[in-house]
Amino acid sequence: MTQTNNITLGHDEPVLEDIPSIDVCSSASLIKADPLPNEGVFKLLGYLILTLAVSLSAFQIWQGITSTISATYFRPVHLSWVLVLIFLNYPLISDRYNKGYLPGRVLDLALCGLALFAAYRMSIFDYNDIDHLLYGLKMPDLLAGSALLLLLMEGCRRTVGWVMVLISALFLSYSAFGDILPSAIATKGYSLQELIQFQIYSANGVFGSALGIAATTVFIFVLFGAFLEVTGAGKFFIDLSFSIAGKYRGGPAKAAVLASAGLGSISGSAIANTVTTGSVTIPMMKQLGYKPEQAAGIEAAASTGGQIMPPIMGAGAFVMAQFTGVPYSEIMLASIAPAILYFFCTLLYVHLMACKLNLKAVSRTEAVISVMKHGAHYLIPLGLITALLMMAYSPLLVGVAGCGAILVTAALRKHSRIGLSQFIQGMKNGALMALPISVACGAAGIIVGVVGQTGIGLQFTQFVMEFSGGYMLVALGLISIVALILGMGLPVTAAYIVLAVMAVPMLGDFGLPLLTAHLIIFWLSQTSNVTPPIALAAFAAAGVAKANPMKSSVEAFKLAGGLFIIPIMMAYTDLINPEASVLEFGFAIAQTAAIILALAISIEGYLLRPLSKMERIIAFMMAPLILFNFFGVGFVGILVICGLILMQWKSRELAEGT
Repeated sequence: MTQTNNITLGHDEPVLEDIPSIDVCSSASLIKADPLPNEGVFKLLGYLILTLAVSLSAFQIWQGITSTISATYFRPVHLSWVLVLIFLNYPLISDRYNKGYLPGRVLDLALCGLALFAAYRMSIFDYNDIDHLLYGLKMPDLLAGSALLLLLMEGCRRTVGWVMVLISALFLSYSAFGDILPSAIATKGYSLQELIQFQIYSANGVFGSALGIAATTVFIFVLFGAFLEVTGAGKFFIDLSFSIAGKYRGGPAKAAVLASAGLGSISGSAIANTVTTGSVTIPMMKQLGYKPEQAAGIEAAASTGGQIMPPIMGAGAFVMAQFTGVPYSEIMLASIAPAILYFFCTLLYVHLMACKLNLKAVSRTEAVISVMKHGAHYLIPLGLITALLMMAYSPLLVGVAGCGAILVTAALRKHSRIGLSQFIQGMKNGALMALPISVACGAAGIIVGVVGQTGIGLQFTQFVMEFSGGYMLVALGLISIVALILGMGLPVTAAYIVLAVMAVPMLGDFGLPLLTAHLIIFWLSQTSNVTPPIALAAFAAAGVAKANPMKSSVEAFKLAGGLFIIPIMMAYTDLINPEASVLEFGFAIAQTAAIILALAISIEGYLLRPLSKMERIIAFMMAPLILFNFFGVGFVGILVICGLILMQWKSRELAEGT
């Protein structure tokens, strides 16, 4: 059987299709209904996947608590374990039952054996002996490193797709054959020995910081998400959102936004949020009067906020902490105001859309207090995680504590208490959901390694600087385009890693602080979820809504305008400047909110009533004035927007009076 794991933690989008896994508990009934040849073999493989997945989760928890194995040896063990599970759980050749074709499974097992061989050679490799640097690698070590590189590519192909493989291969080819390229982009051509030494037998390539974070902190938070799923916390957040927002105009749409914000505090997956909350909110939005494409766009735009909403902002945020050396608590604090502004932007568009369509509220919603009585205990683990992160505890230990806390708090109430089978299912789901993240980060490590080995990042920086003419806004536009192209085929975290090593130095040349530059890149990396022609979250929502995917992505793009506006405001204002005064920070928030409002009403043509053509033009013209704050008069644009609101309010009162 195929299971769909909808809620993930620190998890970006590996693939649109379900994660296939063999449910050994129900295999017998399936086989009785339609007998398969070699059914015993498939059942044995199901038990093997279950055992390896649960064991991997247990191993990760043990390592997180004890840190017994050094990173040098732990990361190869983790990656090899992940690759074995991928080759077992993602068959090379699948039949109609998605269990795999037996001859293909033999090849899968052979690849598992090759992964174990590579893991063994690395576990006995002496990194302190410099002979391999002076005289080269021994043949078994060279074969093991080469095999692991190829196995990583195959693991990426099965879980993430061809694009990640092709980009990684392109960068490796640049390292190997860069000496034959034109002088403007040429580099030294590295031999196979040098490539394997750098990419596999050092901490600069595959086993660099990206995989290190995926193998530790991210995995634990993915497991935390799996436990939240089996204990029913996701349903609680959806119910709570409906009880708060459902009674207002366009209630289901606003509930979708709030539910995605709530799930976003525990989940970093736009697609997971989309299919989880969308399965409830999209039908209700359609019933209320929203077009299917509008309902899908609303859900996709709201769900994308899950990856930028503290306290847990997806795998990329943990990688950012490693890249910048900034404590995760500071990243989380810096991200609160931008995340709230993003959801304000989405809610604003949703409200204007509901007003234009003259939609009403849902007739009945469950009382907030009733929902809280049923599931308030689910907030305890989130409160604990937030507090521990703010106290600067290690994110890895915080994740372990969160896993323990959700299990303990779920046991406090009879309706949320789980048994051994559900606990095992949570352990299994956590491991399987982490597979695409680990291999994507390993492949991203290849790209990071090539950038460091060849210096191509400096050439990219110089090219963009020259093309932009020294104008930061143009440079941000170019980076947005690159992020969009990368995001069409890469998971968000991988796209962020690739773009960060290439573009952050350039943003630094414009005088932006390191954390600001990384947050801008992090936000722009999310845009592929909602931007045509390939918008993964919008396409997933379109599937739920039975809507046109391209039209849905256009609606999502409009609703998620904050993903483009807010990074620009980060660059031009004190929105995330820790040294800004309260007045400067408040003005930055007012600037951002005013620009969002100005663009929204000029595009939608509606505020409290329909806007005239002149009012729309005035609102649109105020956006650049507020952004660039020409001659320090940006506040005038804010006053003009406030004046438009007041005029609309007065004219509506007069219309109602007559």
